[in-house]
Amino acid sequence: MGAFSQYEKLTTSAAEGLPRRRFTIADVERMTEAEVIGYDERCELIGGEIVPMVPKGLDHEMLKNALNLFWVRSLPPELHVIVATTFRLTEDTCLEPDLIFYPASDGWRGLNAHSARLVVEIADNSLQYDLGRKALIYAWFGISELWVINAVNLQTRIHREPTPEGYRIKEDFGHYDRLMPRAAPIPAVTLAELELN
Repeated sequence: MGAFSQYEKLTTSAAEGLPRRRFTIADVERMTEAEVIGYDERCELIGGEIVPMVPKGLDHEMLKNALNLFWVRSLPPELHVIVATTFRLTEDTCLEPDLIFYPASDGWRGLNAHSARLVVEIADNSLQYDLGRKALIYAWFGISELWVINAVNLQTRIHREPTPEGYRIKEDFGHYDRLMPRAAPIPAVTLAELELN
C-alpha cells in the first residue's frame, strides 16, 4: 500500500457538521505514549482536531536540507533556525513547519507566534493546503512572514502583513529570484543556486 493510500485510510469526513471532541497537545502526546497514535505518524493539531499530514516526497526533503545547510552556515549569531519542529501555538493548536527563525535570546522555550520571525513551509503533496488553510492559520496567529515554497518547481509565495482574515501581501517569485526576508536579518537566498542533492 502506498504512503498516500495510508494517509487516506486515516482520514474521514463522515462526521461533517457534527460536534467533535476537542483534543489538546497534551492529549495527543499521551495518545502517542500509549501508541494510539504511532510515533511515526505525522499530524497537526488545529483547533483541537487531529489532522494527518500527507507524506513528504524526495524533492521536499532535498530542498529542506539544502535550505537548512545554507542558513545554518550564514545566520547571524542573534538568530536561530529550527527544522521540522512541533510549533505550539496554543494548547489545542500545533503545526509542523519546515523551518522557523527566532531570536537566539528567546531560546527554544520562548518560541511562539510572537517571537517567530519567519516560517518556511516546503510543499509538494501539500501545496494547496499550505497556500490555503495553513496560511490562514499562520495569519490568524500573527506570524509576520510566511514563505510557501513549491518543492517541485521552486516557485515561492511570500506572505506578509498578517490579519485575522489572512495575509494582506502575497507575492510570487521564481527559482532565479532573490528571496529577501524582511522580518529579521536572515540572509537572502536564491533557490536555483542551492545544491539540491
